[in-house]
Amino acid sequence: MKLKRTAIALTHCNAQLGSTTVFSGLSLKVRAECWTSVVGPNGAGKSTLLKVMAGLLESQGQVQLMGQSLPVLPARLRAQRLAWLGQNEAVTEDLTVYDVAMLGRLPHQAWLAPPSAADHAAVQQALEATQAWDWRDRPLGELSGGERQRVLLARALAVQAQILLMDEPLANLDAPHQADWLAMVRNLAKRGTTVVSVLHEIGMALHADDVVVMAEGRIEHHGPSGDPATHAVLVRVFEGRIAIHRMMDQWIVLSK
Repeated sequence: MKLKRTAIALTHCNAQLGSTTVFSGLSLKVRAECWTSVVGPNGAGKSTLLKVMAGLLESQGQVQLMGQSLPVLPARLRAQRLAWLGQNEAVTEDLTVYDVAMLGRLPHQAWLAPPSAADHAAVQQALEATQAWDWRDRPLGELSGGERQRVLLARALAVQAQILLMDEPLANLDAPHQADWLAMVRNLAKRGTTVVSVLHEIGMALHADDVVVMAEGRIEHHGPSGDPATHAVLVRVFEGRIAIHRMMDQWIVLSK
């Protein structure tokens, strides 16, 4: 892997959901200005890992964001540096699309201050990037699942954070909009944003710079997406039920 500074570092982290230990002693370094995808079978601990990175789930151990301890970062500064897109997020259904995207600008606004010109510009840019600008005046509750997902992605993009964490961002998106998402993520990383995504779509995950393979609460492998060792571990954790082939300059994942 190309040597770059570390954006997120987890050291000997333990995480629990209720009385269940999801992982223990887990350590990981995520490269800055790169796209890292986290993949693995159901129940591997992928979403829990992402929540620990975001500071949304308390854990024992050390979590650092750009070299600073995440728990001691002021909440406002953390929200400016790190944007989050989770699964099945609850948002008031009668908010307009524009207002939902504007929520992403709250970390940059003074208490009760109206949105600035920079805020409006960031929201428009985010809604245009997700092809949701034309619906800006529609209530969120009127949208389909895929349209809603694009608006929530726009909210995360509007933060304009150094780090973007996304848990199953392709949920409800059709194939053309998945391709749009891929182009957008590549562009974000090219411009210096650190992106970490949890994906079920292994073929899409193999477009990332780096891939973290998890199974049963362990990191089985962390390496470049095109590395044969990465592919070998993926095949193993999915019990030989997938095959990875090179076709038309991209990796194709087939089920067996």
